[in-house]
Amino acid sequence: MLGLTDGPIDVATVRNAVDDPGFGAILVFEGVARNNFDGRRVTHLSYEAYEELAVPVLQAIAKECFENFGAKCAIVHRTGPVPIEDPTVVIAVGTPHRPACYDASRYALEALKARLPVWKKEVYDDGHDWKRNQVPDE
Repeated sequence: MLGLTDGPIDVATVRNAVDDPGFGAILVFEGVARNNFDGRRVTHLSYEAYEELAVPVLQAIAKECFENFGAKCAIVHRTGPVPIEDPTVVIAVGTPHRPACYDASRYALEALKARLPVWKKEVYDDGHDWKRNQVPDE
C-alpha cells in the first residue's frame, strides 16, 4: 500500500498492509497536523502533490526499506485540506526484529521528507505560507 489520498487516512488499513506472521515488530508512524508554527496559530493544512511523480518515489522508498532492512513498508500521504490533529502521512513498517524496524521507519520518513514531491500550505489566522517537504536540521 503506497500512495496519496484526498480523504482521511485509515491508519488500521495502512498498518494491516505490513502484517506478516514472520514479523516480530511493526511500527506505525503518524505525522499529524499541528495547530501552530513559529508562534502563529495554524487553522488547517492543505497539501498538493503530483501523483505521477510521487507514487514512483514512494515505491522506491519501500524498495529501499526492503533492500536495506528487510522491511515491508506501507506509506500513505494526504492531499487536499487536512484538519488540525488529523494524520497527514502514515508510515507502517514491519520486520522480523525491532532494531531493523526502528531503522526502516526512520529511513522511510526521512527519505519521504527529502524526496517526495509534496507541497504544504499552512493556513494561519492572518494568511498562509507554502512549504515543500524537507528534512529538518539536526
